[in-house]
Amino acid sequence: MGNPLFNLLGGKSNNGSGNMLQQFQQFKKQMQGVNPQEEVQKLLQSGKISQAQLNKVQQLAQQMQGLFK
Repeated sequence: MGNPLFNLLGGKSNNGSGNMLQQFQQFKKQMQGVNPQEEVQKLLQSGKISQAQLNKVQQLAQQMQGLFK
């Protein structure tokens, strides 16, 4: 199991040769007009992520939130 946040964002490991900013821009474009809460619920219901993974990602997001203020 890889990094839950990275996986949640649709990341794919390509041995460091990828461009994180480019991947984020692609993710941002894909999420435009989409309700994030609904998408997370779909991931939970489909079993693509577990409640434990979601909890961990939410915890990491809260910790990182201070960096962006």
